[in-house]
Amino acid sequence: MKNVNNLLLKENNSIREVLRQVERGGKKIVFIVDDNNKLIGAISDGDIRRWILNNGDLSSNLTNVCNYNPKYIEEDYKINDVKQLMLDCSIELVPIVDKNRRVVGIIEWEDLFQKKRKEEYTQIDLPVVIMAGGKGTRLDPFTRIFPKLLIPIGDKPIVEIIMDEYAKYGMTKFYLSINHKAKMVKTYFEDFKCDYKINFIEEDKPLGTAGSLKFLEGKIDSPFFISNCDIIIKDDYTKIYDFHKKGDYALTMVASMQHHTIPYGVCEIENGGDLKSITEKPQYDFLVNTGMYLLDPEVLNYIPENEFYHITHLMGKLKKEGLKIGVYPVSEKSYIDVGQWKEYKKAVENFNI
Repeated sequence: MKNVNNLLLKENNSIREVLRQVERGGKKIVFIVDDNNKLIGAISDGDIRRWILNNGDLSSNLTNVCNYNPKYIEEDYKINDVKQLMLDCSIELVPIVDKNRRVVGIIEWEDLFQKKRKEEYTQIDLPVVIMAGGKGTRLDPFTRIFPKLLIPIGDKPIVEIIMDEYAKYGMTKFYLSINHKAKMVKTYFEDFKCDYKINFIEEDKPLGTAGSLKFLEGKIDSPFFISNCDIIIKDDYTKIYDFHKKGDYALTMVASMQHHTIPYGVCEIENGGDLKSITEKPQYDFLVNTGMYLLDPEVLNYIPENEFYHITHLMGKLKKEGLKIGVYPVSEKSYIDVGQWKEYKKAVENFNI
């Protein structure tokens, strides 16, 4: 039984604060309590994602997303009953309450089964394109010597970590789009021993973030993932695929929920200099493009041949043609942008290879 304080939140908080608490607790769930610590409800990361997808405001009160019928156990619980509850409901932790329903602790999967719950990855076996043709100027001077996708994190280059993440879900067929230091990339993979099938798309000239995809036209007949070679997404790729299919999207962009606070009073003026209002330390929430996408193969028809063409150009073209583009939110912690020095250093220090 472990302390539950970092998993508790009062009902008067915003959904934004729930999101922060979910990430702090690291358990993908927060339990809502009143001033006496009485259990009221629970909110999962999935509840927050659905709220965002329905254009919900993160500054709204958490009551908008709260599940008021959470699972819990009482202090006189029997171990076998808790085990069965976890197995039947596929949950990894359960709050313990006293006779007044006050939360007094928590039981986790490992407490009862003596091991971490084995993660199950639904196998979806889709092709993956890793865009690695850029010069990686944000990681200069490393990239004067190494191509960006071979920059190491621990004992592996970034590209291997990216591929390993996809392979968990049965995706082992990769296309690497290369240009800058292409010979070095191909030499590395000549000695690369793994069960992955790797094909190269070699650009004669830089073609942007989508131009080289044209080479795949007629070679791919299923939806496929695209990833920049400097980002790592720690999320359920199966759920992204399900979202793409259910929404009937031609292209789905994976976006990270980002929160920013301006540490100053922000002024709004009028009439050439009159102060209209001032807002102290305003907070803003954004969904930012991570550089990970899921595309239907028909989308390749809209990419021009041998032209510099960005993924943003492609999205604009698809929207003009009346095709749907989806946005799938992931948490801020799920998105690691190792293409910038600050995040790269953090990944080297903290990434669990």
